[in-house]
Amino acid sequence: MIARISGRLEEITGSSALIDLGGGLWYEVLVPACDIERLGRRIGQDVVLHTIHYFEGNPSHGVQTPRLIGFMNETDRDFFSLFTTVKGIGIRKALRALVRSPMEVAAAIANKDAKFLIALPEIGRRTAEQIIAELSGRVDEFAGELAGADEAPIPESAAEAIAVLVQLGERRADAAALVERVVAVAPELDSPEAIIQQVYRLKAGGR
Repeated sequence: MIARISGRLEEITGSSALIDLGGGLWYEVLVPACDIERLGRRIGQDVVLHTIHYFEGNPSHGVQTPRLIGFMNETDRDFFSLFTTVKGIGIRKALRALVRSPMEVAAAIANKDAKFLIALPEIGRRTAEQIIAELSGRVDEFAGELAGADEAPIPESAAEAIAVLVQLGERRADAAALVERVVAVAPELDSPEAIIQQVYRLKAGGR
């Protein structure tokens, strides 16, 4: 089983990333829709992706193709594995549906926000209700500070800042709390980079 790969990100094409592992070995890795833009800003840089290895195709017809799915951190990978246990949510459908961060989707499930889920690609009302019925009470650890919140989902830049902080070693709940504090006092910050800089100032005792 391939659990993680690292290498230079060479290209983003549609729903996949092309990773150069060195030694003439290149891997095509499928990625969720929410990570396409983020990875697109890192072309030419080294990246680490936490992966799921699976076989696509119909085994009864003798045709199966090995595939890799990559995530920016282990928490997102674990959420995806849980999300795809829902009846009717296959691998490809889940990848297309996740145009918002796994944390935001998990929060919507925890808060039983069917309207948010219906707004995702390929998730109709019946599927949204199915997701909530099967996963409600099982996703709080992925939603972090957003679980149980009444306010609208956090901005995309804040969600991305949290994901980067998690990749840098912060616990997701701690990262979410820090970003929430920063956004509360500096709502004008509109990029993940600026939010992260302010988070580190906050941790260092600054304002």
